[in-house]
Amino acid sequence: MNESEFDKKATDTLLRIEQGIEESGADIDFEAAGGILTLEFANGTKIIINKQGAARQIWVAAKSGGYHYGFVDDQWINDQGGGELMSELSRFIREQSGEDVALS
Repeated sequence: MNESEFDKKATDTLLRIEQGIEESGADIDFEAAGGILTLEFANGTKIIINKQGAARQIWVAAKSGGYHYGFVDDQWINDQGGGELMSELSRFIREQSGEDVALS
C-alpha cells in the first residue's frame, strides 16, 4: 500500500470511529486534528488514535497500553495480539468509560 492509499484508508477509519461514537449516544467528547483523534471521557481519561504514515499503521494509546494496527486482509489488525481495531477499541472504550459503543 502506498502512502496515498494508507492515508485514505486511515482517514476513513478515523471518520468511521467518530460516526460510531456519535451514533451510539455515549457521553464521549472527541476532537480530530492532524490525523489524531482524541476521545475524552467523563472521568477525565482519554484514548488517542492516530495515523502513523511512516509505519503505515494506526496507533492507539489507551489506559491499558499502546497498540499498533497494520492493514491486513481489509482490516486493521493489532501486530501485538492479532485483534481487530474496531472490536478492541470498543473494549477499550468500555473499560475506560463504562460506555458501550459498538464500532464496526
